[in-house]
Amino acid sequence: MSKQTSKALPPKHQAWLQARRRHRLSHAHVQMAQELRMNPKKLGSIDNHDQEPWKEPPPQFIEHLYQKRFGRERPEIVVPIEQHARQLAQKKAERRAAKAARRAQADTGQGASRSVRETPGETAEAAGGDAM
Repeated sequence: MSKQTSKALPPKHQAWLQARRRHRLSHAHVQMAQELRMNPKKLGSIDNHDQEPWKEPPPQFIEHLYQKRFGRERPEIVVPIEQHARQLAQKKAERRAAKAARRAQADTGQGASRSVRETPGETAEAAGGDAM
């Protein structure tokens, strides 16, 4: 992975990319930690198993918590951070395009209906004659 690609990622994904490198985690471990809503900046406090022997190394700790919460050892589908970021960006672009299309359609539709629309006084006369 080049530095140029990591700069293209949003800061949230960059933090996980750095944590993956720093703590030697696999794509599956990163995804499990994300699903467990772990903070990538706080993984350093878990990664002192050399000084504190009762602690597990981060990959085993994440696996243990994931097994405990979800009842399975690994996610069914493992998606790397980079691919996940690309999917989110593509989804966001599709939503923006759909929104722009809806707005363009609404603008063209409202322009025609405004010229046909009656004033409030005309509708009252047409509905029942005397309003007063």
